[in-house]
Amino acid sequence: MTAVPQKPCPPADPAPRKPKFAMPAGACDSHAHIFGPASTYPWSPARGYTPPEALPAAYEYLQKMLGITLGVITQPSVYGTDNSATLDYVAAHPDRLRAVVSVDAGITDRELEKMHSRGARGIRVNIADPGGNPFRSFSELRRVADRLKPLGWHIELLLHVHEADMAEFGTLPVPISIGHFGYMPVGLGIDHPRYRGFLDRVTDGNCWVKLSGPYRITAGRHLPYDDTVPFAHALVARRPDRIVWGTDWPHPMCPIPMPNDGALADMLLDWVPDEAVRKRILVDNPAKLYGF
Repeated sequence: MTAVPQKPCPPADPAPRKPKFAMPAGACDSHAHIFGPASTYPWSPARGYTPPEALPAAYEYLQKMLGITLGVITQPSVYGTDNSATLDYVAAHPDRLRAVVSVDAGITDRELEKMHSRGARGIRVNIADPGGNPFRSFSELRRVADRLKPLGWHIELLLHVHEADMAEFGTLPVPISIGHFGYMPVGLGIDHPRYRGFLDRVTDGNCWVKLSGPYRITAGRHLPYDDTVPFAHALVARRPDRIVWGTDWPHPMCPIPMPNDGALADMLLDWVPDEAVRKRILVDNPAKLYGF
């Protein structure tokens, strides 16, 4: 298989500062990645980028600085369907970590059950990035979704909602989760017809959304990303019980200057100014979605 041409991928800021507010007890980072060590976990040749290593010790330091105790490690596209790096880490910490893995249509029930025992609670289908989508058709994905239902899993989709048919995904027999606010550039406007349709899908209750990766949708280059605030407010207003938050650490392929994670966490004060709702998003909702 021919490797995809690579682009530079900067590392995360190694010195995250503490947020300006105290995280509630049991707060969860619902979207982070582990990269490496490359000598143990080789990259997929179909990947769209090569990241610098981002190891468990660095992630645990980030959690400590932010005041987070729980985490969801999401399979990155650079590993394809080899979930070893993700599951080896998560399985070693069953009390505080869960995983979202990547599988293909050939996955067996026995393999799914083994992943469940190691902390997996959903599969990720990355439609947005090269090498991320192992399914050749929606019907293939549906057949796998039918087998996820008995496990209580969900399907996490990385896609651009302004380019996707959300009605189709809404017919899946398991909940879906959408990353990065829906991954639509905010410059297209909150009244974009596809975004309004996305909000309607969230209202239906079977679609969860991650407040993550605001640097992927903002029109600005530096924090605070004020133009993301109306999008967060619209999502929270629709279904505060279907919203979770994630760091997206170590921010692979961040398209603008790398932000500090403490400053990123501070955006929660603007996105979710009500403390009780913020606790719901940080604690209660991820406990339900990921089974903590």
